[in-house]
Amino acid sequence: MPLIRFHKIMTRKSFFQFTYSIATLLFVLAISAGAHAQTLDKIVAVIGKNRIILQSELDAEAANYKQQMPEFHDSMKCDLLQQMIMRKMLVEQAERDSIPLSDEEVDGTLEQRVRYFISLYGSKEKLEEISGKTIYQLKEENREIIKEGMLSERMQSKILQNVKVTPAEVQVFYKQIPADSLPFFPATVEMGQIVIDPPLNPELEAYTRQEMEKIRKEIVEGGKDFEVMAGLHSQDPGSRDNGGDLGTISRTDVVPEFAAAAYKLQNGEISPVIKSKFGFHIIQMVARKGDQVHVRHILKRPERTSGDFKIAMTKLDSIRAQLVAGTITFQEAVGKYNTDEAASRTGGMIADQQTGSTSLEIDKLDPALALMIDTLQPGTFSSPQIFDKGNGERSTRIVYMRSITKPHKANLQDDYGRIQEVALQQKKAKKLDEWMAEKSPSYYLKVDEEYSNCHAIRQLNSVKR
Repeated sequence: MPLIRFHKIMTRKSFFQFTYSIATLLFVLAISAGAHAQTLDKIVAVIGKNRIILQSELDAEAANYKQQMPEFHDSMKCDLLQQMIMRKMLVEQAERDSIPLSDEEVDGTLEQRVRYFISLYGSKEKLEEISGKTIYQLKEENREIIKEGMLSERMQSKILQNVKVTPAEVQVFYKQIPADSLPFFPATVEMGQIVIDPPLNPELEAYTRQEMEKIRKEIVEGGKDFEVMAGLHSQDPGSRDNGGDLGTISRTDVVPEFAAAAYKLQNGEISPVIKSKFGFHIIQMVARKGDQVHVRHILKRPERTSGDFKIAMTKLDSIRAQLVAGTITFQEAVGKYNTDEAASRTGGMIADQQTGSTSLEIDKLDPALALMIDTLQPGTFSSPQIFDKGNGERSTRIVYMRSITKPHKANLQDDYGRIQEVALQQKKAKKLDEWMAEKSPSYYLKVDEEYSNCHAIRQLNSVKR
């Protein structure tokens, strides 16, 4: 894997992962006006019957890597082009193998990406102003890019689904790393939490439902505009400023209660007030497309009183006493008492949302957690506390300090998980190289003479000969 040295792989996504990430789409959106306006462009590679790579596309992807990797330089474009060629080959093979991908799935992913940028820039109008294109134009220009990204990812997953590394392979991999190539890791912590959401006061819950019934009546009987009412009343910050618009979603994108109500609606219809773990909703069906729906909603959460929080804190005090006494383990307590789904999925451990790692760099911790570092020793538990879960929602928790490491050079004892991941990525890279060598002879490939002498490209051509 020529583009990334060991210490860079340890801290970034592996280079050969071809998923079209949000960062990549940002480049697509940001440069599309400029790249498409260029009068001079050329085809640098042709793969299969009609798949091409343009110089502007190669330059754009190189610019993306330069932002993520300061050490990236133009001489690495050869390796980057090889990876882009492999991506096209994966798409071609996915089509040969009839890997399933519906238009609805592509539309859903495209909608999610565009929604992200709308939230990033603050409004649909701002995004259109920055890109110089309408939302419709942005979707149409990026549809094929998103589709190729999804196909290549699925094909790659199929090729790599059985690739694993054993502990013995991890040790061999580590011993082969030159001492001067081992990275120096900053201080990290592993922290967990047991979250208990305060119980809702039945009277306040009933009051919130009544308020939502009034809002629905104003829309259905009073002719009030749903989008305007969402802007005035919804407590969902992710959709409120966009008229409650959630875009196109599938059943698995939302909680079961919401999905059940949404999928009963006809175009333009308004749902009854429904309850979910997030609060009370009113849903409007905008349009249905097969298994996906385009909906708006209004959300209101019942307020919690100081008495509700006191009940939860008292319960956490009792749980903490059991933990300190050793009558229950942290994992048992999470399974028995925790009410937060995200914490349950990780066994109570706090994980990086992008990588899934539970080893967190101290300087990147949430401020509330960072303040606890000096007060908790490994194996100890914090006092119960009220904390912000995000989206304006508060809850209560106990924080558990599993481990803390000082700045150090990578070693198997402290960093086995990280080293295992790099060993796995290297094995996957080798598997993809073997797949590419096996499949290359069955694909038409032509590379512009500017890049035809690149070592990585010569390897492909030698395979074809």
